Amino acid sequence: MWVDTHCHLDAQEFQDQALTIRALAATKNVAKCVFPAVELANFAQVQALAHATGDAYALGIHPLYVPQAQEADLQALDAQLTAAAQDPHLVAVGEIGLDFFVPALCTPAMRERQTFFYHQQLRLARQHGLPVILHVRRSADQLLAGLRRFEVRGGIAHAFNGSLQQAQAFIALGFKLGFGGALTYERALQLRRLATELPIEAIVLETDAPDMPPHWLYKTAQQRSEGQPQGRNDPSQLPAIAQVLADLRGMPLDELARATTHNASQALPRLFAQP
Repeated sequence: MWVDTHCHLDAQEFQDQALTIRALAATKNVAKCVFPAVELANFAQVQALAHATGDAYALGIHPLYVPQAQEADLQALDAQLTAAAQDPHLVAVGEIGLDFFVPALCTPAMRERQTFFYHQQLRLARQHGLPVILHVRRSADQLLAGLRRFEVRGGIAHAFNGSLQQAQAFIALGFKLGFGGALTYERALQLRRLATELPIEAIVLETDAPDMPPHWLYKTAQQRSEGQPQGRNDPSQLPAIAQVLADLRGMPLDELARATTHNASQALPRLFAQP
């Protein structure tokens, strides 16, 4: 069976199709999905979706939503984590982190604001005894610095695309690294090298649906200009993405399924506690 450790099935792109799409993924042996929140406004939505599908959710404030977030949102997050302390569907604090790729988030003031929200959410994760799901985009070293300062119960570095040294540093801190549709592109040489050379014990799978489409769903700028919509990723694509990774590593697909499912349960210990 498979675990999609990062899936935004609550996104607007899925509208009222979420349950149908989740059912399709189940026919592909995707046993669990993790739905990370991105802002206070969608906490209830990911929680309700996880309860409806028997999946898992995480609560947190994504760095892309930090500009409009208020410090009161951190207090609300604390309250929500307290209220859901006995909810087996809650598995992590996330999606949290730092994004130093988007220009609007790279001003000195916004970098400081992102860091404040990241550190405060690490404090909450430690306080509530939960792992974290990290957004990592041109920010691996700064994220690692925060993790060394505020020790948490491990978690997942989502959509990891850093260096081997950075990967090893996350692993040393008890983290698994998420790989998804990006590794299906032949030009993604560094990412493929990482996915091949890292110990299998460090790897979990994800779709980041509706984003990060695998190469067979991707539409070029010219195709989009001709009216072809960008391919929408979804958790039913996970086994095909996994096949690419299995081929790269030269290992049987069922062995990869067992390993990555075990890794996901280590990163998120409450993952299989849901009824």
